[in-house]
Amino acid sequence: MSGEPLTVVVSDRMAESGLAPLISDERFRVELAADWKKEDPDRFREVLSKACGLIVRSSTQVDRDLLDLAPGLQVIGRAGVGVDNIDIEAATERGVAVLNAPSGNTVSAAELTMALILAVARRIAGADRSVRGGRWDRSSFAGVELRGKTLGLLGAGRIGSEVARRAKAFGMSVLVHDPYLTEARADELGIGLVDLPKLLSNSDILSLHVPLTDQTRGLLGREQLEAMKPGSFLVNVARGGVVDEEALADAVEGGHLAGAALDVYAQEPLAEGSRLRGLEKVVLTPHLGAATAEAQELVALEIAGAVRSAILDGDLSRALNAPAISGDALRKLRPVFELGRRLGRLACALTPGGLDAVEVNYAGAASEALRPLASYVLVGLLEPIVGGVNFVNATHLAEVRGIDVSTRTLARRSDYSEFVEVITHSGNTTVRLAGVLLGDQHPRIVRIDDYHVDVTPRGTLLVLRNRDVPGVIGKVGSLMGSMKLNIAEYHQARLSEGGEALAAVAVDGRVDSALIGNVLELPEITGAWVIDLE
Repeated sequence: MSGEPLTVVVSDRMAESGLAPLISDERFRVELAADWKKEDPDRFREVLSKACGLIVRSSTQVDRDLLDLAPGLQVIGRAGVGVDNIDIEAATERGVAVLNAPSGNTVSAAELTMALILAVARRIAGADRSVRGGRWDRSSFAGVELRGKTLGLLGAGRIGSEVARRAKAFGMSVLVHDPYLTEARADELGIGLVDLPKLLSNSDILSLHVPLTDQTRGLLGREQLEAMKPGSFLVNVARGGVVDEEALADAVEGGHLAGAALDVYAQEPLAEGSRLRGLEKVVLTPHLGAATAEAQELVALEIAGAVRSAILDGDLSRALNAPAISGDALRKLRPVFELGRRLGRLACALTPGGLDAVEVNYAGAASEALRPLASYVLVGLLEPIVGGVNFVNATHLAEVRGIDVSTRTLARRSDYSEFVEVITHSGNTTVRLAGVLLGDQHPRIVRIDDYHVDVTPRGTLLVLRNRDVPGVIGKVGSLMGSMKLNIAEYHQARLSEGGEALAAVAVDGRVDSALIGNVLELPEITGAWVIDLE
């Protein structure tokens, strides 16, 4: 590469040592704009107009207006995990790849978790306040040892796995609830895989390591906190909205929980009127998970290296929004990829926890479609459970959870132009789904396990297993009518007369979770699932 150096603008403050992959490469000019961008906006606009790369932390808001100032921008790098301050949709529209640094803060977050566990178990914060207040009241701050205790992990991704290793060094036994952690991966970590009720009732200390998604928001409410082991502790270094803070305050204040330690909150900064502030047995820190010198340098090194590779080599393996195929191919194959994603969402709902393996098989005209298709299927499989999953990182997230992913190209079919098959394996359970495109544009789901169906994968899908007896369709239809739900399509399939049948019912709009309970009250229904395919 010759000519003028390539400009990369670093708009937020970070360690220069972490930017070494760019600063030490003479092919780049690195503009460290954090100290002057507000005082000299004209200069900031000028360097942005020349930039091919932009690196930010959380202070810079990368919105449409800022992107308009950088017409030559190729890559945005976020020195950290979250990209809430980046308009990814706007960046994607402009063909700008958005990268992040997901692993640099892993150790720091895991170590903070252990620090908070020790602090709440040994009542460090209260004892410190007592001594500073001139008291020497040792008997009021008796704690508990970690040795021999059970640590429960809600989630065992990168950080949860590191916490598990450290807890075992303290002589703790470790249980985990993670729907996407396999038995093999749990065995490798030396931890026990259990369901949520068992995790709550058996953990002396419960530590949270899940993202904030629609599925995890409010996951630990009053009922779940009451189900925790009496005298246990709760530690949260994940996301604040996972826990009902009022219910947590009640559980600690009432004595059901011995204490809690929180680094994250539903509202940050923590509201002045929060009851948590007044509880002696609650340790509070201001979102310090990645607040170490080492973590800040590591995320800077990680993102600087990723930006450099993306610009020089076209390596978008860290991208959150960029498929590894050309734009023309993406536009042509989008209907196939969207069919794959929706089959993945359906497979997620129908597959029990502990996913071991996924097979993605494809028969169609585009030989380059299979690998990106598998990523779209994984996005559908993982997005209801895992926060931040996308086309690029879906394969990585599956690998971290020990999920084996295989792909296969099938012979072209005469009946369908494009055919996608998704097979999931969980223990002894196999779920087999198939979808097709009619005329290259019209998707249909044509198989659920051994049943041949024909339904459009759009909106909300209700899947029912029922006994093949007269009147089932009418009862389901009447029930849904009473709930003011409109049936768009109803396809009933059976393998033999009088045996088990399966129905795929497309429903207009969103469906309240109460529908499942009402449907299962019908004596003919043996199983029911509601899937939001959007």
